[in-house]
Amino acid sequence: MSADTTTATEVSTLARPRRSAKEWIARIALIIGMAAIVAYCVLPFYWMLVSSLRLPSMGRSTDFLPIPMSVENFSAVFAAQNNFGRALLNSVIVSTTTTILTLVLGILGSYALARLRFVFKGIVLAIIISTSMFPGVTLLIPLLKMFTGRYNWFPWSWMNTYQALILPSLSFALPLCVWNLTAFFRQLPVELEQAAMVDGCTPGQAFRKVILPLAAPGVFTTAIITFIAVWNEYLIALTFGQKTEMNTAAVAISKFTGVTGYDTPYGTIMAAGVIVTVPLVIVVLIFQRRIVAGLTAGGVK
Repeated sequence: MSADTTTATEVSTLARPRRSAKEWIARIALIIGMAAIVAYCVLPFYWMLVSSLRLPSMGRSTDFLPIPMSVENFSAVFAAQNNFGRALLNSVIVSTTTTILTLVLGILGSYALARLRFVFKGIVLAIIISTSMFPGVTLLIPLLKMFTGRYNWFPWSWMNTYQALILPSLSFALPLCVWNLTAFFRQLPVELEQAAMVDGCTPGQAFRKVILPLAAPGVFTTAIITFIAVWNEYLIALTFGQKTEMNTAAVAISKFTGVTGYDTPYGTIMAAGVIVTVPLVIVVLIFQRRIVAGLTAGGVK
């Protein structure tokens, strides 16, 4: 038994091809390159965490370790003058509402574009995606005039309201959602819906019970991308949420002031960045398989 085992081991060892020097160099270079990319991506987050754990008086220190370690910066984030708790709540409300509306409208629109046949469908898709290519700053002035009630056809004043923060973000998130999900729905065979309708389902039931569950990876990926984009949005929130109680987290962080009101509280800003970033990182790590599945769907048949 031992002789047979030894013989089999020797045969497998001899059959295994040995890597040449060039292959070893290429492998090492690949590992070094991957390590450099990871370090480049992780180092800013590490520096943000380290800076947030320093003493407030050591905010501009260049040490790679927070010695001595302190949580005073995290306490300062929620000081009364910063109003950061309300800003976090505003970010949650705006991001969640925008994501839900984007998915509801985007799923219906993309499914119609994927399944229905009508004239100029390609032009419609091109117009939808082209609307997301305009720089956001070019739309701020018309939206500002509209939300302040300066147009006769729009007499309402929406400044410092949630709808003024949600609708502009929706206009940027919805085209991307429609474009992504249209391609995703096209990959699903129409025979699935036909089989469901043969079994007695209505078109709506076939979509809800058959197609939508199969499209879950693409829908989930779109939801995560939309939520992160709206959560980090700054320009729209700064323009249309000018009152302190309507600031989002990104805007509130930019308005942090130090003890005197004129200095820059680096440690407090870094601590607020950790509070805003860590939940998103945790969500992405938990659902990374679904995100990758949605991004690579259709890549391999």
